Amino acid sequence: MHGLMMDSPLMISSLIEYAARNHSDTQIVSRRADGGLHRYDYGQCYQRTCQLAHVLRALGIEHGDRVGTLAWNGYRHLELYYAVSGIGAVCHTINPRLFSEQLVYIMNHAADRVLFVDLSFVPLLESVADELMSVRAYVLMCDEDDMPQTTLPAAYCYETLLCGSQMQFQWPVFDERDASSLCYTSGTTGAPKGVLYNHRSTVLHAYALCSANSALPLSCCETVMPVVPMFHVHAWGIPYAAVMAGSRIVFPGAQLDGASLHELIQAEAVTQSAGVPTIWFALLAYLAQSGARVDSLRNVVVGGAAAPLSLIEQFEQGHGVNVCHAWGMTEMSPVGTTGMLKPRFDALSEAQRFAIKLKQGRMIYGVDMKIVDDDGVEQACDGDAVGQLLVRGPWIASAYFDDALGTAHSFTDDGWFRTGDVATLDGDGHVQIVDRSKDLIKSGGEWISSIDLENAAVGHPHIAEAAAIAIADEKWGERPLLVVVLGDGYELTSQAMLGWLEDKVARWCLPDKVLFVDELPHTATGKISKTQLREQVRAMNLISR
Repeated sequence: MHGLMMDSPLMISSLIEYAARNHSDTQIVSRRADGGLHRYDYGQCYQRTCQLAHVLRALGIEHGDRVGTLAWNGYRHLELYYAVSGIGAVCHTINPRLFSEQLVYIMNHAADRVLFVDLSFVPLLESVADELMSVRAYVLMCDEDDMPQTTLPAAYCYETLLCGSQMQFQWPVFDERDASSLCYTSGTTGAPKGVLYNHRSTVLHAYALCSANSALPLSCCETVMPVVPMFHVHAWGIPYAAVMAGSRIVFPGAQLDGASLHELIQAEAVTQSAGVPTIWFALLAYLAQSGARVDSLRNVVVGGAAAPLSLIEQFEQGHGVNVCHAWGMTEMSPVGTTGMLKPRFDALSEAQRFAIKLKQGRMIYGVDMKIVDDDGVEQACDGDAVGQLLVRGPWIASAYFDDALGTAHSFTDDGWFRTGDVATLDGDGHVQIVDRSKDLIKSGGEWISSIDLENAAVGHPHIAEAAAIAIADEKWGERPLLVVVLGDGYELTSQAMLGWLEDKVARWCLPDKVLFVDELPHTATGKISKTQLREQVRAMNLISR
């Protein structure tokens, strides 16, 4: 027997409608390319989103068509999030940091019909436009006075198109499982893979982010600044969750240096923010150099890479800002775990609480997880057993977009997604990522975590960045090589670095070599590219003896 409840589909358009109706005067602040600020409210955002929906229809966009965006975090990008999905099309957010070959591949693979682009990315598109097979129009996201001369065919000005369009739109209602948006993985191995979200998964994920147990509990009382880019897995879902909650939003645009972020945090009284560790280290360095404070900031979420202990200590001990670890993947919309501590941990010492915070957090409701051995046998959730991490849930991908081979490799027959991470699970639901399966170092039969080595290394005050990889060893098979980048003006010897690590990692985990380099290779999403680094080190013919 079914319950007698209304069957209302979960639609992305309903989020912005709700915000316009109930939080119409709540501000959205955006840093423009010229450094100035743009301000408007949810009511005005909704009107412009309706205008944009009419524009999309006039451009010939139909249900299921893909519309690409190459843009920073800002109000026009937010309007696209809602207008494109709201009319039943698919909002394809494109990472402009990808190599040009990857950009061409994903735009052709997605069959984008129209591309919306910030002015800073116009030269990039001009250089590859001849290779784009499906694009029939380009919309430059600028005012009419700023419209540049361009070689792009069928180029339009965003504001000119909106001018005169109706400020009301009748949003269609359709199956909540229809595709809403598309993001591609960064493709460090093989071609990038497309993750195709739907309206149901996106709204459910937003509900989870608004939960009190979330790493970023949002409400109408908060001012949130998503530093993680909107072109990378929807800025971790914040543009949807903040609108659902009626939170005030501050978009930092392209200026992500410590001074610029501090200026926005102080001037706009930002209470919560989210970004990758490198962003937060830049902010902390600026605070240390300038003596500035972040009085309004209460909570920062760290994801995209493991949060080192030094980052947690600097924020919490130096500035009274809570650090919350979160973990997820593009395939997971992306949030799977958050680091909100249980009340019983309040009785622990600071060192003990920080040790828990170094884990990737506890799984949130809606995400199921298990760890399995190489034969697929489930392992104990005791915090000690290690295994391959598998996940499933209503906002986790069930396949890759138009990629049968990638799907067969990454998804099990019984509906689990293979994350590629090696992890432990404990009785509280905490996940600790030991390493990516391809990055583990096996030395004399013992597994060594590259993550543990890297986190210990970046705790050194003279180290800006570190990566640990395996190199061949005649006796042990593999040994860890630590590759580090020194901070500006610092000097350090290999012996001093190894001495620093002696009491921080197990003896057999200590690297035999420390390699100092000017910079480490990075992926398009800002993570260290271990694949590239291995190739560079292999060319040096380093063998541990």
